[in-house]
Amino acid sequence: MVAIATDRLTKVFPDGTVAVDEVTIEAASGEFLVLLGPTGCGKSTLLRLVAGLEEETRGHVLIDGEVVDRLTAKQRQVAMVFQDYALYPHLTVAQNIGFPLRAGHQASTPTEVRVAEVAEHLGVTDLLHRLPGHLSGGQRQRVAMARAIVREPRAFLLDEPLSNLDAGLRAELRADVAALARRLGVTTLYVTHDQTEAMTMADRVAVLRRGVLQQVGPPAEVYGDPATLFVAAFIGTPRTNLLQGAIYIEPERTVVDLGSQLLELPPNEALARHHNDRVTVAMRADALRPVPDGAGEGPVLRGSVRLVENLGHEALVHLDTGIVPTSVAESQLEYPDTGQHLADVIAEDPPVGSPFRQALARMMPHSRQEALPATARTEYGFYPVYDAELEDQPPLGDVVVRVPAPILPRRGEPMTVRIDLDKLLLFDRGGNRIRIA
Repeated sequence: MVAIATDRLTKVFPDGTVAVDEVTIEAASGEFLVLLGPTGCGKSTLLRLVAGLEEETRGHVLIDGEVVDRLTAKQRQVAMVFQDYALYPHLTVAQNIGFPLRAGHQASTPTEVRVAEVAEHLGVTDLLHRLPGHLSGGQRQRVAMARAIVREPRAFLLDEPLSNLDAGLRAELRADVAALARRLGVTTLYVTHDQTEAMTMADRVAVLRRGVLQQVGPPAEVYGDPATLFVAAFIGTPRTNLLQGAIYIEPERTVVDLGSQLLELPPNEALARHHNDRVTVAMRADALRPVPDGAGEGPVLRGSVRLVENLGHEALVHLDTGIVPTSVAESQLEYPDTGQHLADVIAEDPPVGSPFRQALARMMPHSRQEALPATARTEYGFYPVYDAELEDQPPLGDVVVRVPAPILPRRGEPMTVRIDLDKLLLFDRGGNRIRIA
């Protein structure tokens, strides 16, 4: 077993695209580390750099403490499994599995014996005489995995190996892949954009955005204690509720102004320096619990039921709270980094002839004082932009709540939900976590 590490690894393509940006990460010996992120975040490029299939621009790759930048992919003795299986169509399953054991590889056991052992591990013994064209997608992926492990590699590098399979087969194979890697005790880097795969398979998850490492930690930590707004928005099903707000500090309480509603928090020194700051309030569905209106203490949100998704054992209830949501563009931070808050970038007077930016400007809160209406919704003056001239207004502050079946609310009914303060997340203008003491 070996450890795999990268030291400030960077990859810049000839057109200037920075695919991997100063990534420093380590997978311990025998660890199953998942690289998670949206399409284009650099996770596959990072994997190819580790494998030796791409040449780094800067930084280093280390295997078991040894810098391997100048070693070829074959010399690094790692096995890579691709998304498209990459099986030889004219060779049988047995021949495909045994292909890496041909001339040039010193096998510790005869090829036929080793192929039979690996085929049994992967459950493809009865397929050894078939051609790849006669196999299902799941069977092909098992054969690809068998070919990867047949030569006893120092590490596994898996690049979205299950993405071509249907949902049921993915669920079955992800358990098999994780169990196999742990049984063999081989250090594994696994690339995926599927957060379910990451959460269920990984010892640790590394979240990437635009080639930059956002956070590394056990699945429960990355889910429950996200370091950035991007991580909070990207991980979680259903998607995390993200609302625009502003913080105001008073002698006896802290107020989070959501425009049409207020959240009162106990006095909190950690928030004192954020007085008057605009923030994003994040709440996962499991941080909200329906309660009778006026029952008990604690911060609550009120709204009307807009949609009920009945999942059988539970339902996801969408509440229209009248609060301005954080846009997907802002939470996923897909706009160029300018050093400013996204609202400051796109809510200014748009240039003439740019309908797209005009639409964005109407959707985003204005940051300039002169842009605010004379009469604000609350005593604190937080007033999200709302264009009454738009005929078809989108639902405001759509908050998703988990409700146990079979007692389900109906569309249009009022609902009050209490917020678990231990699960309330706040993020500043730069998308960084504001930690509540």
